[in-house]
Amino acid sequence: MEEKVKVLAIIGAGAVLGSAATLAISKLLSNPLPINKQSIGKEYISEAVNSNELPRSNYSGMATPNLLTDEVVSEQLTRNIQFFGLEAQQKVTASYVVVIGLGGVGSHAASMLLRSGVGRLLLVDFDQVTVSSLNRHAVATREDVGTPKALCLKKHFQSIFPECHIDAKVILYDSLSEEDILSGHPDFVLDCIDNIDTKVALLAACVRRGLKVLSATGAGARADPTRIRVADLRESTNDPLSRAVRHRLRKDHGIDGGIPVVFSLEKPKAKLLPFKGPSGEEENPSDYQIVPGFRVRIIPVLGTIPAIFGQVMASYVATQLAGLQVQMEPVVNFDTDHYRMLHQRLIEHEELLYGTSMQVEMLKKLCTLPKSCGMGGVQETCLLKM
Repeated sequence: MEEKVKVLAIIGAGAVLGSAATLAISKLLSNPLPINKQSIGKEYISEAVNSNELPRSNYSGMATPNLLTDEVVSEQLTRNIQFFGLEAQQKVTASYVVVIGLGGVGSHAASMLLRSGVGRLLLVDFDQVTVSSLNRHAVATREDVGTPKALCLKKHFQSIFPECHIDAKVILYDSLSEEDILSGHPDFVLDCIDNIDTKVALLAACVRRGLKVLSATGAGARADPTRIRVADLRESTNDPLSRAVRHRLRKDHGIDGGIPVVFSLEKPKAKLLPFKGPSGEEENPSDYQIVPGFRVRIIPVLGTIPAIFGQVMASYVATQLAGLQVQMEPVVNFDTDHYRMLHQRLIEHEELLYGTSMQVEMLKKLCTLPKSCGMGGVQETCLLKM
């Protein structure tokens, strides 16, 4: 009998302690600790969002100059605000940018404009994500293969910056879609198209409408990121695409420059691969075009270069929208006569200071040595490095 009483007493005590513990835990859960956003870890953020502890944005995808008054948005863009200043960042956030062509260049440009806080984006591309797109696309995964590039970007972008108002158009830019794409007074248009006819038509339309536009030239078959420049279309060199576009704009539309472009001073490292049909024999690529005028043959691409092109475009546009003046590195193109003139001036300078130009003459002889010796090269190159 006594043993039964002891057992019942133990059970009762356990029940009382369990109830007390449950009550204490309930009180703790009803009074969560405040979140320090400066030191939130990834797992803690996820738990906080799931339990509704992390403040959410009050906006639902509409661009507004007051977007930065939202606590979460201002925290997400705090580094931009520190860099530009609040008033300048508000200009970026209130901006509307159109990105046409969402491949290796356009996807990275659009992605960084989104992350920079642009409040409204229009994403335009008629093409789909392919497996071969994955070596250079900004956000696409294997699960996105076969889906339109515009919709792919929109899907991923909504999880990065849901407050941005994003429109996606799966459409080919041409004279029929011009009004639909370029209306609405965009603050900037990014041309990331790799087809000459479409590119020329878009640039001409932007000039005609008085829209600010930045154009990307050929990023394929290149490997040197240090030679990428931003300059007027008239100054671009070593790029067959910009050369053709420049010629067509001047001939068909009377436009001679005035359009900033991103291009590489590097000569292409590779050529278009030969096109082979199902039989394995070389055939005419135009016979397989889905859209007239668009390339079928593969351009060898090192994925990092179009990504850098896109990053350069986003940086240029973001600083322009914020009103930050950035002096771009000038493009210097000297021909042989210029280098000879510089060489002569160097000789005269040495003779004036030291009474002799012997060292300059020695340098000239050194530069005429064969390149295979490791010390030689063309005279102009060595003089320029001095």
